[in-house]
Amino acid sequence: MTVTGTGNAPDVVDVVALGESMVTFLPSRPGRLADVPAFHRSIGGAESNVACALAAAGHTTRWVSCVGADGFGDHLVEAIGAYGVDVSYVRRDPARPTGVYFRTAGDRAGDTHEVAYYRAGSAASAMSPAGVDLDAVRAGRVLHLSGITAALSPGCLNLMRELTAPRPGRPLISFDVNHRPGLWGEAYGPEVLLDLARGADIVFVGEDEAEEAWGITGGPVALREALPEPDLVVVKQGAQGAVALPAVRGQSCRWGGTGGRDGTPQSPGCETTPRPAATAPALKVDVVATTGAGDAFAAGFLSATLRGLPLTARLRHGHLAAAATLTTPGDLAAPPPRPLADRLAALDDPAWGRLRLGPGWTDADAEAAEEARTP
Repeated sequence: MTVTGTGNAPDVVDVVALGESMVTFLPSRPGRLADVPAFHRSIGGAESNVACALAAAGHTTRWVSCVGADGFGDHLVEAIGAYGVDVSYVRRDPARPTGVYFRTAGDRAGDTHEVAYYRAGSAASAMSPAGVDLDAVRAGRVLHLSGITAALSPGCLNLMRELTAPRPGRPLISFDVNHRPGLWGEAYGPEVLLDLARGADIVFVGEDEAEEAWGITGGPVALREALPEPDLVVVKQGAQGAVALPAVRGQSCRWGGTGGRDGTPQSPGCETTPRPAATAPALKVDVVATTGAGDAFAAGFLSATLRGLPLTARLRHGHLAAAATLTTPGDLAAPPPRPLADRLAALDDPAWGRLRLGPGWTDADAEAAEEARTP
């Protein structure tokens, strides 16, 4: 349910996501891009993926971006809006195109995987603090951002700095590092992602990307030490699982109570005692494609956060949402029904460890999902 603001202020939603989305062309069969005869049109974008997944899970969401005044821009706005996402603050740029990219069918980590981006000079790369409706961006309980936006242009980096700067009454800032080496130019590099992450409240980062972007080794503890300011750092460890590390200070977290980082009241309430770290092993999954799994994990975690669930449950909901995407070929997948996800997330540790999920598992009822566990 959307809570309506006052005056001409934008409606307040659960989550606002800002960032570039592109039209994605998925191959009709495996093989090199040079050999694929046809492609299927889809949509892709880290932030809009999160908004779509959260909308499909029953939350109110808004995507803020800029696309070209072209057919691909029409497709993005219509397709993302069809998920139930508010797209009324997406601007159209008649002078710049909508970005597109092509990829092969193989796993992103494979040697034969290819991605061809056509996003230089795109409409979204021209975003800046003056080029978006900042009131609409900030009218959410959570504002979800990613490091991809910072790499698109100096104007986009300035926008990210504006949105992550401390200010009274700002929403909870969720930041997925999403380091993409190929996007960074010579003017500045991924070191700026560390500063942006330090201005966020929840940070999602992989151990591997932290080492690649910042040279940080030593695991979750080292990452928590490098990011002392965020209320929560969620470290993704691939097949091993994920760890959520709360802030190491007496009053931890803006999220969940009163007394935010800037001293303003926050809803629904801030905890006043430190919380221990939480861990959740990754699920056994019959992987179809990995693209979009990180976005799905963030969406599952944020959905559980909005519901006020404990940290371990948030991590498990992240894994379940990621499993839904891992078992489908595209960037986006329908999340598991909430009753099914809640039941699986509540399994005891041995049962969670035995769970194995394959294509179509999100269509199963709770009994079928129970049978999916392997002895």
